Amino acid sequence: MLTTNARIADAARWTPERTKEIKRFLLYILSRTVCTALPAILIALFVNVFLVQAMVVHGPSMKPNLTYNQRVIVDKVTYHLLHGPRRGDIVIVYRLEESEMLVKRAVALPGETVAVINGQVFINDQPLDEPWATCQGGLDYPPTRVPSQHVFVLGDNREVSRDSRYFGPVPIEQIGGKVRFTIWPLDRIGPLNS
Repeated sequence: MLTTNARIADAARWTPERTKEIKRFLLYILSRTVCTALPAILIALFVNVFLVQAMVVHGPSMKPNLTYNQRVIVDKVTYHLLHGPRRGDIVIVYRLEESEMLVKRAVALPGETVAVINGQVFINDQPLDEPWATCQGGLDYPPTRVPSQHVFVLGDNREVSRDSRYFGPVPIEQIGGKVRFTIWPLDRIGPLNS
């Protein structure tokens, strides 16, 4: 318990001037925090919206190359500044009809005629050499010319993939980026080759 003298001394320390000093100090701390955090948040948002994005793979359509809950980094710059999708690229597809982004592989490019017969992909009547692992099966697709500014995409696990065999070639503007790198699980960390 404080004595009367201690209370008077304590009250003397909390003068209006002292209160103003504390308020100024707290305001300084707040302003420094905002000045540091706000640019960091804005940079992170800019990077995520325009440059790269981390995402989680849902579903089995890209097995064995990508699996459930695999975390990947998507490059969002290349297709906007350098070139469009290339054959073999693993791409992110945004479709209004789908609740989630789709992860697929670009197999046919604008102007090419694509067909899928008994699990074999044909480009301009020639069998496509697919150096990446695939699981054959699923729907056939009749010979169709890929329109300008479109790509034909397939899942690597053809039997269970909902891809261009169902919804046709995808407009390039619906391609959100190229999957470049795996960050999870630990045993799969590394770049993804097309």
